[in-house]
Amino acid sequence: MSQLCHNLHHLFDKLPLFGFPFDTKMIPNNGIYILFENGEYAHDANRIVRIGTHTGDNQLRSRLQQHFVRENKDRSIFRKNIGRALLNRVKDPYLTIWELDLTTREAKKKYSALVDIEKQRQIEQQVTTYMQDNFRFIVFPVDSKDKRLELESKIISTVSSCRECKPSSEWLGQFSPKDKIRKSGLWIVNELYKQPLTEEEYRDFEREISR
Repeated sequence: MSQLCHNLHHLFDKLPLFGFPFDTKMIPNNGIYILFENGEYAHDANRIVRIGTHTGDNQLRSRLQQHFVRENKDRSIFRKNIGRALLNRVKDPYLTIWELDLTTREAKKKYSALVDIEKQRQIEQQVTTYMQDNFRFIVFPVDSKDKRLELESKIISTVSSCRECKPSSEWLGQFSPKDKIRKSGLWIVNELYKQPLTEEEYRDFEREISR
């Protein structure tokens, strides 16, 4: 597993790296994104800290915007997890309010007395600043939804099962209240430790991505 993970890191290291701001026209309509974070390294390369995709057709660009630009943590669990770690790092009691899902009108009405709108806005800005300053990513096209979800899951399992991919002691995720994030070293709680890529699947994937 460590060798496959090593190979993945070095394969992704050859692809164009995007930072912020980035040209959305350079992003495929459908595909998978792989994120790296400043100060995090593994296998003599930038350490993978998140693997993600999208379910709707032609929504990869929009999904990346939801993570890194649109300040609404209820539309991006990634943003919510970054906010959780930032708040927990300074032991801010507002973490309990940040956990609330305010997507529906009913929820907004129910929790309106608890939510500090200005505080919420400030946290969203902190999340955006952290993400745009600290994350870089690569993308590759995968048109089929089923294939995207299968490949995403297998890459996540390959990386999370690798014994050599360890977060640094300064990694923000060390302050996450989510045990799975701290233990895996990934900004992910789903699809961990499931079915990884086989060697044959990796070779097929390498040929496809290297075209």
